Amino acid sequence: MSNKSEHSLFSFSLTSSIWKYRELIFKMTHREIIGRYRGSIMGLAWSFFNPLLMLTVYTFVFSVVFKAKWGASLNGSRGEFAVILFAGMIIFNIFSECINRAPNLMIANTNYVKKVVFPLEIIPLIALGNALFHALISFSILLIAQLIIMGEIPWTILALPIVLIPFIAALMGVCWILAAAGVYMRDLSQLMGIATTVLMFTSPLFFPISALPEALQPYLSLNPLAYFIEETRAVIVFGELPSLKNFILASVLSLVVLECGFTFFQKTRKGFADVL
Repeated sequence: MSNKSEHSLFSFSLTSSIWKYRELIFKMTHREIIGRYRGSIMGLAWSFFNPLLMLTVYTFVFSVVFKAKWGASLNGSRGEFAVILFAGMIIFNIFSECINRAPNLMIANTNYVKKVVFPLEIIPLIALGNALFHALISFSILLIAQLIIMGEIPWTILALPIVLIPFIAALMGVCWILAAAGVYMRDLSQLMGIATTVLMFTSPLFFPISALPEALQPYLSLNPLAYFIEETRAVIVFGELPSLKNFILASVLSLVVLECGFTFFQKTRKGFADVL
């Protein structure tokens, strides 16, 4: 009975905390986005030019230098490979930025940690909000490029939130775990750098899963990013709706990770001030 009550308590605490501090989350996220480019000549415009430059580089390298084509190519147009690659890279970049920053979030915000009344659980949310803001700009550039290069944007893009919501939920859970563990394990940030590099080359970023031998496909599918990268491409580029079965499975697992992450963070936060 006590376990069930505790589980319900954490579920309520998670949702109520986000709702209660929603204005603070928004203001601090806005401040972090602006602060990221403070002092630069172009300022916030860099958030637009960075992904635009990357898309240009992808288009040149893969369509001009390597003359690469995707395994499930739609029409073989010049920059098609770059568009497909860029769609997957947006998902990976959200993941990479959050995962690499998470272990140092509490250390970088020691002044908040030592304030008894400050809601520390929102700090990883602010980092995620910053990553999502830049991803939104990248998605906008992707859609413009897709319209120019491929000539159309499929209506299935309306299903993109169905793919992203479980992704964001799971990522938030992982960030809470890493933010808490990073206080006690200072080497964790170095390990995450290695882990994201490994995941980049074992994710279906530069190739579709279907391009691998059938014997290897199930193993690559175990990569937590594989589902989200493949489904994002499906709804944005290939005009395919997400699999209902896979969506339900991803949603259930994401909610489990989300709650486990929040629970772990809340149970370990009491020792943050002593360690820092």
